[in-house]
Amino acid sequence: MKKKLFLIVCLCMLMLSLAACGEDPTKVDYNGVTYDELKTTSTNLASSLPEISDEDIESSLAYYEQMGETMLPGLLRKWQEMKSDLGDYIDLGEFSIDKSGKTLTTTLIMNFTKRNLTLTCVYNYLDMQISDVTLDENYSLGEKMQKAAMNTLMGLGTVFGILILICLVIYAFKIFPYLQEKAKAKNAPPAETAAAPVVPAPVIQPEEPVADDTELIAVIAAAIAAAEGSASADGFVVRSIKRRR
Repeated sequence: MKKKLFLIVCLCMLMLSLAACGEDPTKVDYNGVTYDELKTTSTNLASSLPEISDEDIESSLAYYEQMGETMLPGLLRKWQEMKSDLGDYIDLGEFSIDKSGKTLTTTLIMNFTKRNLTLTCVYNYLDMQISDVTLDENYSLGEKMQKAAMNTLMGLGTVFGILILICLVIYAFKIFPYLQEKAKAKNAPPAETAAAPVVPAPVIQPEEPVADDTELIAVIAAAIAAAEGSASADGFVVRSIKRRR
């Protein structure tokens, strides 16, 4: 019995959710604000932007900034930056409302000759006051793909550039010691030339004094003559005398 009741309750909740999803947004009461009032607010704001001149924009910015307002000055600056890329204003397009929790968001398409815009108004659902207003350019699929490709290439280029820089830094660690050694060798004082080995001077042996051998020769000649039985030493001549050590 409990299971049947549970199933019935689930079916009822499902039917209610389906009924809410199929509800006409133009007939829903958004916390006291109707669909037409929300659309009128967005339409008036979108229609006034193309009619504002540059002088009016500057004066409006000065006025709102003096009042301490930040939302409208941001919208005007955004419009001033992108209006040159949009071309001529044509008309207003689709309007839609999205309710999520305590936030209600309305979007309105603004059609131009070159590129369309989306005006988004964000409401605080508790008091239905606008908390934010933004303008966004509508890009085609080709433009989105091109932009994505450019972002990808820039990301890859940045990554590879950093990797190449890291490789160069690592390689430089090998060069720095060589450059340091080269600088040290360049700044070092010249080394003293090695002194040639001193060859000791040859020791000159003192010559033995040459004695006068005249008398010795006469004595030796007389002894030889006596040994041979000669009366005088005239028959021979003593040419040299060698001393034995």
